[in-house]
Formats: sequence, C-alpha cells, structure tokens
Amino acid sequence: MLDTFDRKIDYLRISVTDRCNLRCRYCMPDGEIQLLPRSEILSYEEIIDVVQVAVAMGIRKVRLTGGEPLIKRDILHLVSALANIGGIADFGMSTNGILLRQFARPLAAAGLQRVNVSLDALDPERYAYITRGGNVALVLDGIDAALEAGLTPVKLNCVIKNSPDEKDALEVAAFAREKGVQVRYIREMTTAEGQFWPVIGGHGGHCVSCNRLRLSSNGLVRPCLFSDLAFSVRELGPRRALEMAVRAKPLSGAVSQNQFYEIGG
Repeated sequence: MLDTFDRKIDYLRISVTDRCNLRCRYCMPDGEIQLLPRSEILSYEEIIDVVQVAVAMGIRKVRLTGGEPLIKRDILHLVSALANIGGIADFGMSTNGILLRQFARPLAAAGLQRVNVSLDALDPERYAYITRGGNVALVLDGIDAALEAGLTPVKLNCVIKNSPDEKDALEVAAFAREKGVQVRYIREMTTAEGQFWPVIGGHGGHCVSCNRLRLSSNGLVRPCLFSDLAFSVRELGPRRALEMAVRAKPLSGAVSQNQFYEIGG
C-alpha cells in the first residue's frame, strides 16, 4: 500500500488492551484513568480478521502492543493464530517484561519471532518510581528468558528526558552491551502539544519514512500517533478502514488529544 506521499505502508501495530500492570509516569496520568468497557475491546476473532485483510493488502510487519499485551487472557491463542497467517515477515511484541519469564517460551512456541522490552532504569528505586511500583528484577529475568527462548533480536525501549547521556540511560546501555541486545532511546513526548522526536537507534518518529498504521484496542485504525484521525473497523469493515487510514495518513504528526495508553504505543 502506498499513501498519498508515496510511502510504502507495510507495518501494523495492534493494541490488544488499554490495561497495564504498571502505571508509567510518561504513559498514564496521575489519579484515576478511564479504561474502555470490555464490550468495546476487539475480540481476538476481530483482530485476526483485520490482520488477514491487512496482510492481503500488503502489511508485512505486525507488532502486538497494549497497554501490556501479556496481561490479556489467552494471548497465546492470538499469537498462534496470527503466526499462521501467511505473508507476515516480521511478527513481534512490545512488553514491559514483568510477565516475560513465564511467557517467553510459550510465545516462541506459538510463533512470535521477537520482543521489544521497556527498560527505563536499572536502579530498583528509580524503576519503581518511574513505573509507580514495578519490580525491575522481574524485567531483567524476563529479558534473560526471551534470549533463552530465541525471541531475538531482543530490543530495549528506554524512555529518556532529553539525551541518552542521562544516568539511567547510560546504565541501560551498559546492560545492553553486556547482554548483546539493542537499545532504542525514546524521548518523552506529549501528544496534546505535538512534541515528538525521532527514536534514537530505531525508526519511529521519522515522519518522512513512516510506514505504519495503528489498530487501537477498540477497533480504530489510526494513520498517525500524533493525530486524532481514526477509522473504525467495526463501522467501516477492515478493508475500508485500512484504505481510508492509508489515504488520510498525514505528511507528519501534529497533535492528538489521546493518551499513549489509549492508543497503543
């Protein structure tokens, strides 16, 4: 699929839930949050239908996200079903890693190819502060489990304030070198103000070459993270929603009123 700026759109990110077992400060606001009613969340059958159509239209890379995808009941069923769709060349998952030790081998057996793991700090107190209570030891164990299971290349997503030279980021970089994994530095962004930057060490945020669409957990195909444009697969059908999203994909991001946990990162 080509958009109106001749960019090849072949990457679909799928948020399977807006729920998470962490409350990261850069992702979720303070206080109570408004989660979607379960009745609005796409079923696995609906997601599979969308992916089958998307692959037939030219999608070759699929990534499962959340919230946190590993808290979703029977997530292995979805992974297995998607892995059996012919035409997907790159099938991954973004996870905070808290549950990765118990899921790594089953995910690999189900057909998942690789994982991106969020790791913003190694110091236990700093990690607990950033995530509002998370245990970094579980994440580090999960990374080891992913490597043991062959979910490679394992990539670390490290959110930074301004620079990879910050103390937490440098410690994550040293850990990555020790483990032989890659790091992608993601500068904190604000959707409502249109503040975003290219990912350091990755491809995200490079608007001129953006190749992705996002499917939110309530069935909205979004052409851009920093835009409120969205097309419902339930109202329009998967093909029409995907076609309209590709056609509406902007040259670059602007602003959005959505929180990151609502969209799927």
